[in-house]
Amino acid sequence: MTGSIKVLLADDQALVRGALAALLRLEADLDVVAEVGNGNDVVAAAREHGAQVCLLDIEMPGADGITVAARLREELPEVHSLMVTTFGRPGYLRRALEAGAAGFVVKDTPAAELADAIRAVHTGRRVVDPALATESLAGGPSPLGQREREVLRECLDGEPIATIAARIHLSPGTVRNYVSSAIGKVGAANRVEAARVADRNGWL
Repeated sequence: MTGSIKVLLADDQALVRGALAALLRLEADLDVVAEVGNGNDVVAAAREHGAQVCLLDIEMPGADGITVAARLREELPEVHSLMVTTFGRPGYLRRALEAGAAGFVVKDTPAAELADAIRAVHTGRRVVDPALATESLAGGPSPLGQREREVLRECLDGEPIATIAARIHLSPGTVRNYVSSAIGKVGAANRVEAARVADRNGWL
């Protein structure tokens, strides 16, 4: 469609992708040019199909949506990213915007509002779910450093410190130091609880 906004959908759930594509194709000025189910495929597909706005899920195979938004900003700066996710967590919102996403909405956003959000980010405006924006401002930024986040991600499954240390190429003592620091920062009783608190807040 000449003059329409070219949209790429990235979501690992085929039913969700299909439903979103069907709804967006009802809009005369929106053209869904590509659908992908793996974050690693987004940049290449966006380049190949000339996408102008990429709708990104956060949790998907390969690169997650926040990582993809950063890659798009770096490799295809003219392409705008809009996060469309089930996971409306304040920490995710902050990290997505810092990565270069132009907008952040949740999947139960009405179709007409989603279409308006796509039009808005295409023109260079920022669109953020109002309730989530308020919650994010109230919650403050993540207290965790990059290494603490990395270590806590590995703690989610309750793996032994030695296993975690080997996996991320740090000494067990260094891992314990990061774990101890993270536990203090999030106010948890132990490393598994700290990991879960951080995950719930979207800090990982």
